[in-house]
Amino acid sequence: MNFELFIAKRIIGNKTYKSSVSAPIIKIGIAAIAIGIIVMLIAIATGLGLQQKIRDKVVAFNGHIEITNYDSNASDESQIPISINQDFYPDFESVEGIKHVQAVATKFGIIRTETDFEGVVVKGVGADYNWDYFEEFLVDGKLPDYSQKRNEQVLISSYLAKRLGFVVGGKFQTVFAEQIDKLPRIMNFEIVGIYNSGFQELDEKFLLADLRHVQRLNRWESDQVGNFEVFIDDFSEIESISQHVYKNTDSHLNAISITQKYYTIFEWIKIFDNNTYGIIAIMIIVAGINMITALLVLILERTQMIGILKALGSSNWTIRKVFLYNASYLIGLGLFWGNLIGLGLLFAQKYLKLFPLNPDTYYVSTAPVYISWDYILLLNIGTFVACLLMLLIPSVIISKISPVKAMRFD
Repeated sequence: MNFELFIAKRIIGNKTYKSSVSAPIIKIGIAAIAIGIIVMLIAIATGLGLQQKIRDKVVAFNGHIEITNYDSNASDESQIPISINQDFYPDFESVEGIKHVQAVATKFGIIRTETDFEGVVVKGVGADYNWDYFEEFLVDGKLPDYSQKRNEQVLISSYLAKRLGFVVGGKFQTVFAEQIDKLPRIMNFEIVGIYNSGFQELDEKFLLADLRHVQRLNRWESDQVGNFEVFIDDFSEIESISQHVYKNTDSHLNAISITQKYYTIFEWIKIFDNNTYGIIAIMIIVAGINMITALLVLILERTQMIGILKALGSSNWTIRKVFLYNASYLIGLGLFWGNLIGLGLLFAQKYLKLFPLNPDTYYVSTAPVYISWDYILLLNIGTFVACLLMLLIPSVIISKISPVKAMRFD
């Protein structure tokens, strides 16, 4: 049997140990680790959750990668058409990691009512459009269906609906500019659904309509579109896949990832990583210092036992292992309660939406959480190892204890 582990178990199981002078300090050490794990779990889960939610909102409107014509057009309107007859459409087989490619086109217009007007970008989508993201955003009505004949159904944001007084089932006119010598064209649309992504910068601009309307307004052929949106499996590979997409398209086409197109937004959400790393470092240091204090008190409280063990021939390392086993138990206890409370709070937030956020600042209405057993396991192992390594230094005090002085009972 492991001698050091046996002694550590006897110390832990001793009733006087739980009511000794060191008991309150030990409880504080356990509480420090538990609180540290709770704070770190919340910081990681909310940081990753917020990054993922904001990223998904941008992806919903643009895809992960956009394939467009090379031109000087800096607006959101498609101007130079691309033939739909491309080797990469509808399946981009030459590049791995791509799950979907869809053709879209955009046209600027002005919604006109009896009392108001609003500029919008009409995004034309077809039967191949991926509605997965907008299913989550849908707050009223249904998603349009463009798989049959051309229709006037549109999906409009709740931001625009509130500003213009629109409801599901309502109809409105949109004015589109023509060439200089021609009158504007007016089209009627019917609202079948209202969405709210929480990303006001995009919600205030886009409404989704049938791609064939944009083709007709631009006098394009049925095989001409504005650009292609590419969706990938793994977001962490976006830059690499974007380069491969660029190399595997014609020379007159450009491929740009959303991290490049919305550089400012993605640089902003990267700051969350720095905050998370800072919180983890501070919490581990605080927990480690508390455990060092608890270990030193344990050692000083057991000075006579240390002297006896040394007199019986135990080495300094053997005695250090006894106290490190003891400290490991305390760390494990703190991790257990920290995970229990921390994960409980995270699951409560995930399913009950307890804590709201300002969507104007964070682009989401409630604090999102991302729970993955990978980072939970790594966080627990890292915290345990870091605290244990920090305890190696104060345990050196054991080698300074003299058996003769330690065994005095007077």
